[in-house]
Amino acid sequence: MSKYKVMLRDSMAPIAKEILEATGEIEVVIDNDKATNKPEALAEIIGEYDGLGIRSGTKVNSKVLEKAPNLKVIGRAGIGVDNIDRSAATKKGVVVMNAPGGNTVTTAEHAISLMLSLARHIPQATASLRQGKWEKKKFLGVEITGKTLGILGLGQIGRIVAGRAQGLKMNVLAHDPFVALDAARSLGIEVSSLEDVIARSDFLTLHVPRLKETENMVNRDFISKLKPGARIINCSRGNVIDLDALYEGLESGQVGGAALDVFPKEPPGADLPILSHPKVVLTPHLGASTGEAQSKVAEMIARQMADYLMEGVINNAVNFPSVSGDVLEDLEPYMDLAERMGSMLGQLIRRLHNITITYSGELANMETKPLTHAVLKGMLGSYTDTPVNHVNAPALAKEKGMKIQETISRDAKDYTSLIRINLEGHGEELNDIWGTLFGKKYPRVVRLGRIYMDAIPEGPVLIIQNYDRPGVIGNIGKTLAAKGYNIGRFQLGRREGRALCMINLDSTLDPDTMKELESLPDIIYVNQVELD
Repeated sequence: MSKYKVMLRDSMAPIAKEILEATGEIEVVIDNDKATNKPEALAEIIGEYDGLGIRSGTKVNSKVLEKAPNLKVIGRAGIGVDNIDRSAATKKGVVVMNAPGGNTVTTAEHAISLMLSLARHIPQATASLRQGKWEKKKFLGVEITGKTLGILGLGQIGRIVAGRAQGLKMNVLAHDPFVALDAARSLGIEVSSLEDVIARSDFLTLHVPRLKETENMVNRDFISKLKPGARIINCSRGNVIDLDALYEGLESGQVGGAALDVFPKEPPGADLPILSHPKVVLTPHLGASTGEAQSKVAEMIARQMADYLMEGVINNAVNFPSVSGDVLEDLEPYMDLAERMGSMLGQLIRRLHNITITYSGELANMETKPLTHAVLKGMLGSYTDTPVNHVNAPALAKEKGMKIQETISRDAKDYTSLIRINLEGHGEELNDIWGTLFGKKYPRVVRLGRIYMDAIPEGPVLIIQNYDRPGVIGNIGKTLAAKGYNIGRFQLGRREGRALCMINLDSTLDPDTMKELESLPDIIYVNQVELD
């Protein structure tokens, strides 16, 4: 019997099913019924699935996620995840993955194809000829050699477009505030301000992400600053262009033509004015639609989903720091340590606090975000009945009003690497915990509160603080022995007249024994934590 069950939708390439089933532990169900693309219908059938693989056709919102108690991962075979409610998925602890890079070449080539179609009126001429007309003069085109192509957005797709355009002997001009100038210039691309790119471009192609700042960025003001007669190509996101403003620009001649592969609403309404404009070339979101690209992204997302379900490896997640297999191998023991430390503090304090997490030594050179997620998972899991995992822990912490600060230090004092968690505003002594790994794989708590020690954070652990006087340890041992409890390890730290014991037991203490320990002479407090 398969351990996991995954649904694949939207006519995903067959290789995805082959890869998932080849694990021997994943059952795959194919559902290409368009009726179940709608959230209301999908919500009725999603309950038994551990994974969901989709393309752009399926909508996954909070209603779907509410009915998906077993869902662990959503894989989007492509880069855009606008059809997935990432916030709701994060709160539910569901990893949302995409497959960036798998369709970059295909999308870039489509942008170039649309540019050439605009320059030579190819779709309009084809339609005219099919109507029995011969309108050579009507479809007078322009050469692209020597023309300036402006590129807004120099991500993977934008850079490929630039390379193709250079091969066509175009002058390439670009703007991207999030790309280093040296990186762009090394590709032979002139980088300039947004205003300069708008004013100088004969053709302008958009390759920007969907952000608040990019919504309707091509508006009336933008269009008024264009070089008169410039042509616009959009293969990025539908909402980056105000279609009413574009239509007006086409009518006035300020815009010489437009090629649109994406729309604010897909499919667009048949009465949308831009669809009938003679200077517009249209395709139904075909940027990633080649057999090669669909096969690549299906293969990528299937392997990523299998890695997560089978091994816990997270790649290309949009709601969790992606961790490669090699990095995860190094981080895994630290993640386990961080979670145990968080759980220990959570069980001891039982109250919410803002926390500061400091990573020192070798950890300063590693990806620490997953470690912070692990700390929060351990801490929040100790005092909430909401299921907590590495994905939803930060969202739950934010929801509860916790503030988390990370600091990095090269100095780890006497340790190769060190994790320190400090509870802000907690005046009691147990406000601080330090942890490290011995031999890079054996977890140790080396300080709790103000007292140093060498304790193993695993299993049932008794934490006892007492006045540092003769007979205390003997009394504790006698009491436990009389009740039939076996001590696996006993660690003691001492400071300024007080001592702290961490005692690993073979089984959890009953309430009566806890009370008996609390009543012993010189005992300040007795706590018990459960660590996996």
